[in-house]
Amino acid sequence: MALDSKSFFAFSPLHRLQWEEAQQRYVILYPEGLVELNLSAAEILKLCDGTRDLDTIVSELEAKFETSGLRDDISELLQSALDNGWIRQIPRQ
Repeated sequence: MALDSKSFFAFSPLHRLQWEEAQQRYVILYPEGLVELNLSAAEILKLCDGTRDLDTIVSELEAKFETSGLRDDISELLQSALDNGWIRQIPRQ
């Protein structure tokens, strides 16, 4: 599925983002196992709560980390998360 920058992004009902104390990192849990995330991926995916589109996610992260030019990296991670079924797109009403 192609990334739709105008859609909102939310976690799939079959996946859950959670801090794993034993591993000291965020992971995505799903019935078949888990995926360990680096800090950048976790920061992006934490914003996939069904209320933010790509522009909002980019704006919030660029403000948080006081930088610019993150759009391509964020888009790439979101596309990968979509391809893996971790998140879903919710079309605007």
